[in-house]
Amino acid sequence: MKIWCCLCFTQDDEPGEEDRAEAMKEDGFENEGNSEGSIGNEEEPEDIPRLGLAADGRDRDDNIRLFEGMVQAVRSDVHWDEAVGALSSLRAAFRTFRRSIGESSSASAASAAENCDHDSHNKRAKVHSDFRECHYATAITSGDGNSSSSGDRDYNISQGSYVASKNEIFYHNFMLNNGGEENHFESRSGKDVERDESGTSKAEDFEVRMDLTDDLLHMVFSFLDHINLCQAAIVCRQWRAASAHEDFWRCLNFENRNISLDQFEDICRRYPNATEVNISGTPYAHFLVMKAVSSLRNLEVLTLGRGPLQDIFFHSLADCHMLKSLNVNDATLGNGIQEIPVNHDRLRHLQLTKCRVMRISIRCPQLETLSLKRSNMAQAVLNCPLLRDLDIGSCHKLSDAAIRSAATSCPQLELLDMSNCSCVSDETLREIAMTCANLHVLNASYCPNISLESVRLPMLTVLKLHSCEGITSASMAAIAHSSTLEVLELDNCNLLTSVSLDLPRLQNIRLVHCRKFADLNLRSTMLSSITVSNCPLLHRINITSNSLQKLSLQKQESLTTLALQCHCLLEVDLKDCESLTNSICNVFSDGGGCPMLKSLILDNCESLTAVRFCSTSLVSLSLVGCRAITALELTCPFLEQVSLDGCDHLESAAFFPVGLRSLNLGICPKLNVLSIEAPNMETLELKGCGVLSEASINCPLLTSLDASFCSQLKDDCLSATTASCPKIKSLILMSCPSVGSDGLYSLSSLPHLTVLDLSYTFLTNLQPVFESCAKLMVLKLQACKYLSDSSLEPLYKEGALPALQELDLSYGTLCQSAIEELLACCTHLTHMSLNGCVNMHDLNWGCSSEQLSDLSSISFSSDIFSSENNQEAFEQPNRLLQNLNCVCCPNIKKVLIPPVARCFHLSSLNLSLSANLKEVDLVCFNLCFLNLSNCCSLEVLKLECPRLTSLFLQSCNIDEEAVEAAILKCSMLETLDVRFCPKICPLSIGRLRGACSSLKRIFSSLSHS
Repeated sequence: MKIWCCLCFTQDDEPGEEDRAEAMKEDGFENEGNSEGSIGNEEEPEDIPRLGLAADGRDRDDNIRLFEGMVQAVRSDVHWDEAVGALSSLRAAFRTFRRSIGESSSASAASAAENCDHDSHNKRAKVHSDFRECHYATAITSGDGNSSSSGDRDYNISQGSYVASKNEIFYHNFMLNNGGEENHFESRSGKDVERDESGTSKAEDFEVRMDLTDDLLHMVFSFLDHINLCQAAIVCRQWRAASAHEDFWRCLNFENRNISLDQFEDICRRYPNATEVNISGTPYAHFLVMKAVSSLRNLEVLTLGRGPLQDIFFHSLADCHMLKSLNVNDATLGNGIQEIPVNHDRLRHLQLTKCRVMRISIRCPQLETLSLKRSNMAQAVLNCPLLRDLDIGSCHKLSDAAIRSAATSCPQLELLDMSNCSCVSDETLREIAMTCANLHVLNASYCPNISLESVRLPMLTVLKLHSCEGITSASMAAIAHSSTLEVLELDNCNLLTSVSLDLPRLQNIRLVHCRKFADLNLRSTMLSSITVSNCPLLHRINITSNSLQKLSLQKQESLTTLALQCHCLLEVDLKDCESLTNSICNVFSDGGGCPMLKSLILDNCESLTAVRFCSTSLVSLSLVGCRAITALELTCPFLEQVSLDGCDHLESAAFFPVGLRSLNLGICPKLNVLSIEAPNMETLELKGCGVLSEASINCPLLTSLDASFCSQLKDDCLSATTASCPKIKSLILMSCPSVGSDGLYSLSSLPHLTVLDLSYTFLTNLQPVFESCAKLMVLKLQACKYLSDSSLEPLYKEGALPALQELDLSYGTLCQSAIEELLACCTHLTHMSLNGCVNMHDLNWGCSSEQLSDLSSISFSSDIFSSENNQEAFEQPNRLLQNLNCVCCPNIKKVLIPPVARCFHLSSLNLSLSANLKEVDLVCFNLCFLNLSNCCSLEVLKLECPRLTSLFLQSCNIDEEAVEAAILKCSMLETLDVRFCPKICPLSIGRLRGACSSLKRIFSSLSHS
């Protein structure tokens, strides 16, 4: 077994001799036949001097025995003097060997000593990353002219480590188990650590340098709990000693742990300076606490409970002189019927919660806080002149006289909790008020017998009266005398009908579930929070405050009158206040008392009919679900957001001026008059305003206008809008049948117009569009069935709209020849939609009507540049078309796109739902997407599309041989959909994969029909 040397060899001081620093090398010793604690001696390179203790074998054996004795002494922690003697003998042998190795060895040792000296100077030790082995590091350093004697060294026997001073080296001993068990050392597969030519160990790569000073360990361990400290203690002796420091064990927490009396005694003996003990929920709690009281003289905090406590414990508390806090929870004190005395001169905090006792007497002159909450005692005698906090909540057996006696015996009382004490009367409160002049906080919730009508509590700051059935409107007169009151809670006071208070310091008031509450009148300059909820009869609120910033009064169904004088109010939420009338608009307009209001929510206020706001501060307004509103007028120059969803009875709307950037009127089928003056508006949506006939829109920055389905929008209105909104880029007039030529000519006032949608209109002539929209890029003419075949001639004969890129002629009535001419001449189009064109029969690319008869004689080739027959055709410009949609064209039978069409940019082709399509022949080198789904007549499919990635043939009547032949030249195909193809068997999927090796996804039906 190989170990690392755990000893530190130093040279004693010799007059006139120059100090030298030697670095010890790794070495192994072997003792055959000794398996326990044996020391191995393995081979190592000749150029590395051994840790040899003598030159001859006899001296070597003697030194081995000395070394074994030293290791055994370190292991067993016994007879350290003998270990020191062995250490001296080993040092002498080492000095003899060091003199014999010559100057060459000294130079090498000096180099190693220089590295070691850095660690010694910084008080750091080498720690190897393999913690499964028990390594002992040894090194020595000395400076020029300096030496250290044995008297300068300090041995820490309890940690098994050596601490060096100045230039001396120390070592650290990592132990594998705690207690007195023997440490077992492991070897690294029986081999020494290899060394390179410079004599340094390759294990240096696995070494990390850690500062193992006690101060650092103490700081790190301060973050650990007791369980982790115990786990750290088994790492090594230093960690064990560090983890056992009394600073970490001043708080002994054994809550809900099964600890025996012997174990607890041992811990108390080890840590007599512990200041805090928690034995709540432990078995034999009475015996444990008696041991703690008798053993821990510095005990300050004691927590226990969940078991019986004999009266002897309370008598022995006087012996625990340092005790400051005692917490007892859920315990039976004494035999349950006797009087329990608690006498202590230094106790400051006492909690006896959920305790079962008949009578208790407390004499603690320094006591500051006392809690008897939920204890079933019938009498409590207090002699605590400095008590400030008393909690007797839920002490149901305490009589009114007992509560009065207990509270009045504490003249310094500041906080009193008597909630759920059903016997408390107004007489008791009056005596408490007279005796306890410093009382600030009173919790009298669930006390049905108090009314406060004759009680005066002038110093009170917090008053809680939840579910007090005796509290009525007359009680407010008594509360009004509490001029310093800051918090008032009146939840579930069912007899309370009105609250009228003028309290200058009131900050927070709660009124929840007050069934008869109807009127609220508050005046407070510091009021910052109001909670009013589920008060079904509340109909009037009057609030005056200079601090209130947010007011929420949701679901106050009877609220009709709201008066506010809140100069700092920013947000108001009146959602679902169904009875609010139009007068609410005056409250939130300029001069109404809320000059800084920014957000107003009036959702589902169904009694509002005419809303008019004039506010210079309002930023956000929500009127969602206000179905009764017929007129809306907003003069809010900084208004940025308005929500009108569900205002379907709105007839007139005026926004002037407003700061809106966008406006969506939703579906307002009755809106007929609209006025907008918005200097910052960019987007306006009016779709759904079917009867809008008068519209005055003055938005100089407007870029997008959607007037879809505004069937009454006429030319004069459109002309006025284009004149006042010159920056419009996108104009949607879909289903605006009243727009004619005059309105389209006014589009010349829009120099930036690029998108125009005239779908579902009755236009017969597009000449105004061609003349007025020179920069148009997108033109949509879906279902314009009154357009003649010659209406698009300016596009492909006169070069109109040269910037046009996208054209949508879906569901139109253009003839086959017009479509062919358009496809042949408009090479600048990038997107073309011909969905549902019933007059289109065949799609033959790149040929005019005169050339169609000769198209069949052309020979196509994949190498388009090598065809001499098509050289003349290639001189034509390339087409820029990228997307072509011919969905649901029932009369298309053949689609032919040859190379001469020069469709080098076509990437997507959609021919789905073309029921009569039989033949598709495509040579498109950049086509990526092809959809032929539901082309049930498809029989011939020829593809030469090397970049095609997706092919959809769902529900096509094509056989698998045709599909296999079609995909042979699609070398990049990844997705193939052949679901519901009756002639393609799922078993033939393998053939399709073999035909195209790039296929990743094939969608097929489980069974063919």
